[in-house]
Amino acid sequence: MSPAPTAPADPTAVHPMPGQPRVVQLKPLVTSELIEVGAYSYYDDPDDATAFETRNVLYHYGPEKLVIGKFCALGTGVRFLMNGANHRMDGPSTFPFPTMGGSWADHFDLLTGLPNRGDTVVGNDVWFGYGSMVLPGVRIGHGAVIGAGAVVVGDVPDYGIVGGNPARLIRTRHDDETVARLLAVAWWDWPIELITRHIRTIMSGSVEALEAAAQEGTS
Repeated sequence: MSPAPTAPADPTAVHPMPGQPRVVQLKPLVTSELIEVGAYSYYDDPDDATAFETRNVLYHYGPEKLVIGKFCALGTGVRFLMNGANHRMDGPSTFPFPTMGGSWADHFDLLTGLPNRGDTVVGNDVWFGYGSMVLPGVRIGHGAVIGAGAVVVGDVPDYGIVGGNPARLIRTRHDDETVARLLAVAWWDWPIELITRHIRTIMSGSVEALEAAAQEGTS
């Protein structure tokens, strides 16, 4: 029997689970300056999880960013569509002729000034179900759950659960008072040593126990 680990999980390990190449931590994996990911957020894909930047973040030509918080869980096939996917809709055709090159490129000005909703921002501790999709400029709150196959076209509140196409709020995981207390605790910002000591409280404890643990970190 191997000895029990004496240190927290390594946030710099691309493959945190031995023998499971399908799971990657995104922070040490991504290279694009347009993508920011917090520690321990991971993506699971049996095909090629390491291709996340090219297979799962689409039409990302900038300058907008994709920002994903800490401790997020991304299921297989999650897609983020960025602003580069937009086409003109104010004329007879939506086809982007100038992108095809040749003399058509002389009309590239027709593709400037397209609608841009800005950065796509995901909070901390968000769970994305299988095959979910996020459209450009969406803000997803802390602790949210995105149902499998959901197409998220609008902002998601903290601790909200959404599903469907287009995704709609099904319910919130906690009442307003509890959500406010959880946001005040913000366990994802604790020192990793404090998180490590209180994993059982974070995963299955009460908000009161979480608040008590937070006080330990300030004493």
